[in-house]
Amino acid sequence: MEREEFLQVYRHSLAHVLAKAVFEIFGESVQIAIGPQIDDGFYYDFVLPRAVTEDDYKVIEDKMREILKRKETWTRTELSKEEALEKFKDQKFKVEIINELPEDATITTYNTGDDFCDLCRGPHIENSAELLNVAFQVKSASGAYWRGDEKRDRLQRIYVYAFPTKDELKAHLNLIKEALERDHKKLGPKLDLFMFNETAPGMPYWLPRGWRLYQELINFWRKIHVKHGYQEISAPVINNRKLWLISGHWAHYVNNMFIVPGFEDDLTERTLQNIELDSDSTFAAKPMNCPNAMLTYKRTVHSYKELPIRYNEIDVIHRKEKSGQLNGLFRVQEFRQDDDHTFVMESQIEEEIADVMEVADQIYNTFGITYRAELSTRPDDFMGDIEVWNRAEAALKKILDKKYGEGGYEVNEGDGAFYGPKIDLQIKDALGREWQCGTIQLDFQLPHNFELTYQDSDGTIKEPVVIHRAIFGSFERFIGILIENYKGEFPFWISPYQVAIVPIRTEHNEYAKEIEDRLYEMGIRVEANYDDKNMNEKIKGFKLMKDPYIIVVGDKEKEEGTVSITVRGQKQQMHGVPLETFYKMVEKLQQTKAQQLIKDVSEIE
Repeated sequence: MEREEFLQVYRHSLAHVLAKAVFEIFGESVQIAIGPQIDDGFYYDFVLPRAVTEDDYKVIEDKMREILKRKETWTRTELSKEEALEKFKDQKFKVEIINELPEDATITTYNTGDDFCDLCRGPHIENSAELLNVAFQVKSASGAYWRGDEKRDRLQRIYVYAFPTKDELKAHLNLIKEALERDHKKLGPKLDLFMFNETAPGMPYWLPRGWRLYQELINFWRKIHVKHGYQEISAPVINNRKLWLISGHWAHYVNNMFIVPGFEDDLTERTLQNIELDSDSTFAAKPMNCPNAMLTYKRTVHSYKELPIRYNEIDVIHRKEKSGQLNGLFRVQEFRQDDDHTFVMESQIEEEIADVMEVADQIYNTFGITYRAELSTRPDDFMGDIEVWNRAEAALKKILDKKYGEGGYEVNEGDGAFYGPKIDLQIKDALGREWQCGTIQLDFQLPHNFELTYQDSDGTIKEPVVIHRAIFGSFERFIGILIENYKGEFPFWISPYQVAIVPIRTEHNEYAKEIEDRLYEMGIRVEANYDDKNMNEKIKGFKLMKDPYIIVVGDKEKEEGTVSITVRGQKQQMHGVPLETFYKMVEKLQQTKAQQLIKDVSEIE
């Protein structure tokens, strides 16, 4: 049996053991829902007579081990729909699942021993003894809704880690521990980068240090795109519903939009109670920049000689999310995408997307990030002509085949946007986790909706194709990934503050100020503490903020024109470093955008 198949079989089988254990602990009143395997184990959903607490975790684990030691035989049974309904008549969720099956369906159940039966397609193990050496541990218990619908039954979901060996489980637990230490939701506020407030859920406040980092990312992004022929635009954040009707967002995305009702009269209690969202005076905060780019293109007549036209923008956008889906910077309601809409002729698609991939390579390589590509095809709610979709998907497939070879990328059937197929770029962080950030979407629909045209070389009027693309995905999410990837210890070039200056006593402030001024002129972000405080106290404060370099100046440094340097993560200082040498050091780091700090002056010779 292949490892992946084995993982699925034993994790799924353990889910049945968990369900049996929960029955034996909590009694026959337990209602069981579903228990699928997941990447690092499995979970099962229940309705229980009381809430599961951490005190229950070991009790559940011990009961599961007790059940495994019974070495019970697993028996597969086929039932008719009528027989299955009778078998599970006291289990409401199983009955609902059974009722959804065709009348002539063959339904299978698995008995674990003689006293527990579960509805399941399988496959499963033959005897519980096969699981005796498997390593598992209850991870957590949390709330869930039946079939993810908050209007349905509220359930308790018990998560369990499960791996073939104790060593693999231990390695995974260490990885989880490391991930918790890197958690951007903790590190961000601790490093004074961002904060959230209940008055604006999912909408980050960027604090001075975080905003410096944010702006450096934007500057980096702008310089690259200027070289590749992009033109930056900005457009209104709130737009009348007429715009969203044309684009199709009102039909496909309205539930994720923040609506701004319009009122012709002064607000009164009466008008507030009779808001009509279909009114011509209704506005919405934009969830995407696409329609604004379409109008920007449409403002004038275009010739084929102008194409491609690349409009990029970083306007604030809003997307309404369920509160339970918000997750720090990873899932927010207000953010900025590194957006672009490029208008091309069909004949330019391949060359243009190749250039987009080059931009992605340049950006990701700067952060030492690797990535892979996925192609997402036509969804069920697609908009437009199916032949146009087929042509678009064929174009993207040709590009990916050329870059990665046939089979060198994944295909997600039915996962495209409603207006066109897309290429998603999945990046990998320091812990090996993958994140979907970049996306390249081919769109034949919006140009048609907005009646966009250009005059071709033969004088005919044609519609352009639009390429939607982002590399960071959103600045917010990408920064969250960077915080966790670097554990808050950013490379020199992107650190909120790159150099901290500590004069030993106030009489050294003047020399420190000269250094600060010079660094500022060089474009280095520098902070200094000129207070009449203990030197070690000032150094500790800068260390907590993870500044790359902390330079200390006193009598000797002032007399010799040198600095003593504490390098982030290093215990020993570099003493007597000439000022000009230090300036060369930071200039080199700034220009090369190196991932690692220079820890010895010999590295700059």
